[in-house]
Amino acid sequence: MLLGALFDESGKRSVVGRVWKAGNAWERARGLLGRPRLGAGEGFLLEPCSSVHCIGMTYALDLVYVDRRGKVCKLVRGLKPWRFSASLRGHATLEMAAGALQATGIGLGDVLVWRENAEWTGNR
Repeated sequence: MLLGALFDESGKRSVVGRVWKAGNAWERARGLLGRPRLGAGEGFLLEPCSSVHCIGMTYALDLVYVDRRGKVCKLVRGLKPWRFSASLRGHATLEMAAGALQATGIGLGDVLVWRENAEWTGNR
């Protein structure tokens, strides 16, 4: 699993400061199941990913779908456990703790850029 951060289009402002990115199909399929809850300023990026399920989850998520260019095409607030969400235009999905989306200031049409900064070897 890779560790990085999400920045605005200019690359000057960190939007989500600690983002784990699934590095392979198994990590994408597992997602957040069995992992510690995401905290403030944290996210989990799935790419490619145009749909998310919360089957087996015990807490809600905020979701940000982006297209192939990193442009935000759909926002979902508070997706509850045992629910499903999808975006036809989505290419990647950022998962965050419910309520975290508001703090990021991310809006429809924003362009997000992920930058890798470390290889994560912990439990996330």
